Amino acid sequence: MRNGGISFWHRQIGIPPPRAPLDGSRAADVVIAGGGYTGLWTAYYLKRAQPDLKIVVLEREFCGFGASGRNGGWVSSAFAGSREQLARTHGRDGVVALQRQMQATVDEVLAVARAERIDADLIKPGVLRVARGPAQLARFERQVAEDRRWDLGQGDLRLLDRDETERRLHVAGAIGAEFSPHCARSHPAKLVTGLARAVERLGVTLYEDTTVRSVAPGVAHTDRGDVRATTVLSCLEGFTASLPSQRRSLLPLNSAMIITDPLGDRRWDEIGWDGCELLGDGAHAYMYAQRTADGRIALGGRGVPYRFGSRTDNWGQTQRATIAQLTGILHSMFPPAVGIGIDQAWCGVLGVRRDWIPTIGYDPGTGIGGAGGYVGNGVAVTNLAGRTLRDLVLGRDTELTALPLVNRHGRDWEPEPLRFIGTQLVYGLYRAADRQETAGAEPRDSPLARAADLIAGRH
Repeated sequence: MRNGGISFWHRQIGIPPPRAPLDGSRAADVVIAGGGYTGLWTAYYLKRAQPDLKIVVLEREFCGFGASGRNGGWVSSAFAGSREQLARTHGRDGVVALQRQMQATVDEVLAVARAERIDADLIKPGVLRVARGPAQLARFERQVAEDRRWDLGQGDLRLLDRDETERRLHVAGAIGAEFSPHCARSHPAKLVTGLARAVERLGVTLYEDTTVRSVAPGVAHTDRGDVRATTVLSCLEGFTASLPSQRRSLLPLNSAMIITDPLGDRRWDEIGWDGCELLGDGAHAYMYAQRTADGRIALGGRGVPYRFGSRTDNWGQTQRATIAQLTGILHSMFPPAVGIGIDQAWCGVLGVRRDWIPTIGYDPGTGIGGAGGYVGNGVAVTNLAGRTLRDLVLGRDTELTALPLVNRHGRDWEPEPLRFIGTQLVYGLYRAADRQETAGAEPRDSPLARAADLIAGRH
């Protein structure tokens, strides 16, 4: 079994040939720090809207090195954060508009991939979240009832009973599920690599092996020279803490994955999953999975949630205890997978703001902007962010620029060691809550999970 090496996704297709680094100071109209989904989508939509713009993207490693090339492949309409919090500033209609925009964004990603001939194993089977106990099922029932109050109808989200869940796939212990059609499957590395090539074809310049040291009005300072531009956008997501001025603005939360060897027809007959829905569960320390185009199970979860001092991993290498934990989840949910080898394990970081709500921002006075804080839902939200940043930079007043994620201002994360202690405590409580709910037969949430939500600020 391989551990690290960025991700299985990159190993499967091969890391693309390196692009040249910046070789001295340059001038541009727009400079973007970060060659992941956010930076690339923003460059794509800006260049499509105004082809004469000179746009430069700066990437420390190679485009798609971070979460964009390591994630679980969910192109999902979900977005992080409390709808009640968003409604306090933008009203109920603003939140409903955001939900509808996110649903449309899933289709937008697929449409661009078709138009740009990006073969990223994209299909839209929807997402299935299984309940493996009374407390989880009761949570789904409350969630669906709450969603109805936010204009999400039967066609957006519905509950499945045990029999319908079983007809779709066989998860040990599943007693029901919730299903939403607004989710697509992707191969992350194929998608981000194809997007980078599409951006280059439009005339955007991508510099790799170039570390952005700091950003300021009119300039991005790197280890290889300065890029001066009217507009400077920070799109670093989990690596935002590498900029001194943003050390505590986004917390880099860890997520880890394993992927099996191909299962073969006999085991797939036992598991089902013919619809290839994206798969999650109702646990507080949740898992996420997909059936890959080549017949594997890719499964992820939190593992060790945070490294002291906002440190990041070493090229995707994760802890053995995390691999054992994820393998245990795999075998618990899918007994037929016992005995199938684990091909690779890896991890990466995702960005989390203190209020757990993403933000897309731009200040026309300074020319500084950016987006981030997707809390693991970034494959689709980054596309929305790219289109919204396009409109903000070009001075357009649109439905996107009125969304409640735009120009939110929240407080920073606590200094160390408080944020390390806090994240360890929160995820320790979530795991303890899951154990408590599994051991009990009552359909109610563990009070430990409520305590974790309060400490985390997820309310």
